[in-house]
Amino acid sequence: MLIHLMQHGACLPKEVNANQPLSPVGREQVEKTARAAAILGLSFQLVVASSKVRSVQTAEIMARQTGYPVDRIVVTDAVKAMAPAAETLEFIHEYEGLDSILITGHLPSLGLLASAILSPGKAVDVRVENGGLMQFSLEPGKPAGTLNWAMTPSQLAILGES
Repeated sequence: MLIHLMQHGACLPKEVNANQPLSPVGREQVEKTARAAAILGLSFQLVVASSKVRSVQTAEIMARQTGYPVDRIVVTDAVKAMAPAAETLEFIHEYEGLDSILITGHLPSLGLLASAILSPGKAVDVRVENGGLMQFSLEPGKPAGTLNWAMTPSQLAILGES
């Protein structure tokens, strides 16, 4: 199974909007990443978001650009900002048999999840940026997954402009 992790785009400060939707910069970040994902030929059998507006907006933009039905995005607390990695992995394992999943989430949970995939039981520091995207392979029965690639928002923006 391929697991794609993406932190939502930059959002508005709470003082401007208590719901913290994507800012104009954040929307542009995600749109460039989504274009890059389409250029890379990525497709998803499941797109997952937290209930936060910025996460759902990110998932919707990615879904539209990669051909995933927006009305099938799964919204769950299993990918919220403070979700334990074990809880998120348990959620992912419910979908074993799918080829490709996208999770649009938050810090610190995305970094902790990436660490748990790569090195179960031993924390590793994984850098996650707004609008960045990484892909892991996770095979049933294997204790650890593999990082296939990770791209920063800047790299994705260059690819998305081609």
